[in-house]
Amino acid sequence: MKSQRILADFFRKTWYIYLFSLIFHLISNLIHVYFPKLLGQFTDKLQLGELTRGMIVDYSLLLLLVGIGHVLFHGTALYLVMYVGRKFEYLVRGRLFRHFTQMSERFYSKNGVGKLLSYFMNDVTAVRESISMGFNSTANAIMLLVAAVTMMIVSGIPYYLIAVSVFPLLLIPLIVVYLGPIIRKRSLEVQEALGRMTETAEEQFGGIRVTKKFAVEDIMERRFGKTVERIRQNQLRLVRVSSFFQALIPFLGTIALITALAFGGYLTVTKHITLGNFVALTLYVRMLMNPLQQIGNVINTIQRSRASLERLNELLSQQSDIVEPENAKSIDLSAAGIRVENLSFAYGASSHQVLKNINLHIRPGKTLGIIGRTGSGKTTLMKLLLRTYDPPTGTIWYGNTDVREMSLESLRSQVAYVPQDGFLFSTTIRENIAFYQRDTEFENVESAARQAQIYNHIVDLPDRFETRLGERGLTLSGGQRQRTSLARGLIKNAPVMILDDSVSAVDAVTEKDIIDSIQKERRGKTTIIIAHRISAIKHADEIIVLDEGVIVQRGTHSELLQEQGFYAELHAIQEEGSQHATATSHS
Repeated sequence: MKSQRILADFFRKTWYIYLFSLIFHLISNLIHVYFPKLLGQFTDKLQLGELTRGMIVDYSLLLLLVGIGHVLFHGTALYLVMYVGRKFEYLVRGRLFRHFTQMSERFYSKNGVGKLLSYFMNDVTAVRESISMGFNSTANAIMLLVAAVTMMIVSGIPYYLIAVSVFPLLLIPLIVVYLGPIIRKRSLEVQEALGRMTETAEEQFGGIRVTKKFAVEDIMERRFGKTVERIRQNQLRLVRVSSFFQALIPFLGTIALITALAFGGYLTVTKHITLGNFVALTLYVRMLMNPLQQIGNVINTIQRSRASLERLNELLSQQSDIVEPENAKSIDLSAAGIRVENLSFAYGASSHQVLKNINLHIRPGKTLGIIGRTGSGKTTLMKLLLRTYDPPTGTIWYGNTDVREMSLESLRSQVAYVPQDGFLFSTTIRENIAFYQRDTEFENVESAARQAQIYNHIVDLPDRFETRLGERGLTLSGGQRQRTSLARGLIKNAPVMILDDSVSAVDAVTEKDIIDSIQKERRGKTTIIIAHRISAIKHADEIIVLDEGVIVQRGTHSELLQEQGFYAELHAIQEEGSQHATATSHS
């Protein structure tokens, strides 16, 4: 797993902005440190009785110019780094999204939506704060410290007085070295707990309708409360250390100020230094107090961001287990048959085999029906055909090309897959149907809606095809969502189409109309239909029956009815149910 270096890559692109910011910080602080020197000179002249009205005006104007210059250069430096921080946020979130789109289904089975959102929101923001505000405060504090000490030396303040006054500040690096790793470790625990909480919240909101229908709000509240309590405990452990750290840094600054006042005051009284030097010294030390108070927050932010940066680097270092070969092939599936040869598959090395020794041959333009009990491996077979999971080498072929040698774009752009859940995006019905090609003609959208038997329901809506759907299409019924999803697959007009139990939520009459429409529109194109109802697949050129990952029967509808087995038994049960329903409706 190759380690990612997000900040190194980013700094290579934006180093010149940071350089300009540093220059402006330097100029700002060089201007700012003249303030105590001018006041010291003013105090000495006042004490000696040399101050005139013209000198008061001159000193006032000089102090005003110092203030204006400091604000202008400091504000510019601040803006530059704030800008580059927001640019980092924009670039990294885009990089994260592209990375997520390249990951395989196995990755998403191990990482919940809430956890992934935590990377987008919490971790990226934490790193952004450290490279913007953290950089500003650190650069400003260091430069101000160096400039202030330099000006104290230039002003004629004795070296030993400067050393004694600044000594408490030199303890800060030792404290950082000791407490920094503790803060970083506890920050990492907080970030991981936030990720789990976001994941739990996403699950709770997604299942809120089930929760309310079963009246188990109290149970869900307790479950969510446990994740919040875990965050609280982790945050308190972090706060205990970080609060002590943030209080300790300003305390050292206060010690420095007390030392300057006591020792400097003594030297002033004993005439070892002038009153002006004493005023300048105390102002210089006081000037360092605010940056030192900020340093505590900055170092806390940096330590927390290091934990977030580690999480982001680790995430971006993960590679998809579905990898295209360098010489990946693009082939035309319209004239290519599909062969499955001795396919056995398990989701993990330690798990049991979901498919066992599967052999199939689907000729171009033919229809294959697949039926079987729940958990028999039907959907897994489709995932392998689409290569959302990697099949063993040499087990799935499109024409004469191993699926693992094909480019993913070539494969998936020529296969229209319609899943059972019928997921819809929170946009208009038209955009959902035209998802594969947003600029397709409206007539094609209408045609696909008619084929999926959803057109009449759509035109009854107030905004017709421009009706905006709620999250996951929840303004439509289950059957309507499924048919809208089916229309999205039909409009693609792909050489290969896979219907994964895609008409399970519609009534028998609508199902028949949909199947008849698919037979008509997809004549000469390869179609694979998975279903639990025999009526959806009985027209297929070949039907296979899966049971515990094994093909136990295969043949046409009429041939399978002649055999003793699952297919004939299921047909008898469904026919009996259909006849009973018909008799009940007539009575």
